[in-house]
Amino acid sequence: MEKKGRLPAHGENRDIFERLYAVRLDQLRRSQECRDVLQDIDKKRLLDVQEDKDDLVVDEVELGDLELLQALGVDEETKWDITQLKFVRSSEEKLAAEEVARRTTCRDFAIFKPLFQTVQHDLETGFRKTLKFQDNAEINKGGFFILEGQKVYVAEWSEKFINNYDRPDRRLRVIYENGTESDLLMRSLQRALNKDKASRRITDLSLGPLFSDQESTKDQEVGHIYVLRSKSENPFIVENRSVIHKIGVTRGSVKRRIANAAKDPTFLLAEVEVIETYKLANVDPVKLEKLLHKFFSKARLDLELKDRFGQGVEPREWFLAPLQEIEEAIQLLERGTIGDYHYEPTEGRILKN
Repeated sequence: MEKKGRLPAHGENRDIFERLYAVRLDQLRRSQECRDVLQDIDKKRLLDVQEDKDDLVVDEVELGDLELLQALGVDEETKWDITQLKFVRSSEEKLAAEEVARRTTCRDFAIFKPLFQTVQHDLETGFRKTLKFQDNAEINKGGFFILEGQKVYVAEWSEKFINNYDRPDRRLRVIYENGTESDLLMRSLQRALNKDKASRRITDLSLGPLFSDQESTKDQEVGHIYVLRSKSENPFIVENRSVIHKIGVTRGSVKRRIANAAKDPTFLLAEVEVIETYKLANVDPVKLEKLLHKFFSKARLDLELKDRFGQGVEPREWFLAPLQEIEEAIQLLERGTIGDYHYEPTEGRILKN
């Protein structure tokens, strides 16, 4: 009463200790002997408050502490300390489990489905990783997690508030990859993720200062994306020079990479012109290069050249793609939505899937 400003109440949503106090108070009120003994010290007049008998959870038979704990799910053989009940879930835990289990159909799932597809693509290509949730316990808006083997997405969240247990919390809208959603508390999601030993946090897609001149001391530069145009006198290349580009990635400087272009079949045995470069940080450059090459794979240049030893070589990093489409692909890569699009070589442009 002094701590909460109210009487202890019954109910499964109440803390186990409050329920114990409520039962004990009911029993004290029923006993005339107890009322006679306690009336002089009942400063808050707790014994005078009358409860509706329909609200009581016990009958006239008095329950001892052991019997009561048994009824609440504690084994009588268990050695227990009333201040440390390890075998009874708190009401907070129960509510968390109920919230996570309560799901409804996501009627606008068409909006979210591409996000799940993009994240899966990013995981397959290495742009995102999964980490144990226990090591990364923060919940964030727009975050992706794996719970019970299923991807979940935090689409919306409310302003912070203090919950019934005096802790800061938020109300979330969580979307599941099976097309369902739930409206649950942030702490409920945290509890579910912590309870699931296989739960994972999916890392955010971050390419660092890929398209920015601003750098952070935490950024680890790993190389450059470069777009080149050939100066070859090959008739086909001369005719289509403006739409034939090499897309590559180097861990070092672009200048050093193209230093011997005229002797290298990779560069069509000719000098090259550097059209665009983009600095890379905090990513795997090899995987990024493979992703870009895969995106433009249908437009790969089919051309065989002879090296200085007369051996036939087929360069694999040249593509029939306008510069503006390459630039757009890199922007899609930066935004993490490249999986939602494809390059159509017959039209020479990027289209939405």
